[in-house]
Amino acid sequence: MTSERTEVQVRPGRASDLSALTDIYNHYVRETPITFDTAIFTPEERRPWLLSHPEDGPHRLMVAVDPDSQEVLGYATSSGFRAKPAYATSVEVTVYLAPHATARGVGTRLYKALFEALAGEDLHRAYAGIAQPNEASVRLHERFGFRHVGTYRQVGRKFGRYWDVAWYEKEL
Repeated sequence: MTSERTEVQVRPGRASDLSALTDIYNHYVRETPITFDTAIFTPEERRPWLLSHPEDGPHRLMVAVDPDSQEVLGYATSSGFRAKPAYATSVEVTVYLAPHATARGVGTRLYKALFEALAGEDLHRAYAGIAQPNEASVRLHERFGFRHVGTYRQVGRKFGRYWDVAWYEKEL
């Protein structure tokens, strides 16, 4: 089956995106083990997260929008990997898409823009934790040069069962 490609614009996230970004994330909280959050968020609860991703620096938020409707189709972020200072040159990256925007190249466009934005930053490695199973996410990360470095077995419990998380890394 050939998937339909979606034309998208990718730009830095902004405050006006907060409600749409929260709706996308809450879908994954409610319906999937992709995030280990278990309670949905209000936009106000997500505001600190949004503000932690400025337009410059190593912690970015890139948003994909439909160029005609300006509907938010998804987002990609780079965030701090760990809080201790020696980890400052490492980031954790992730992509979340609106359910109707998957398998259309939107995630690829988001990661391309994110890694281009990060190219000038003082960063050494990017990491991604992928709850298993999630073949689409594994393929996306491998397409961008990530390699599997290990799996935490049954590390999270959601929906009454335990889930593994496979960890991937990429040199920046």
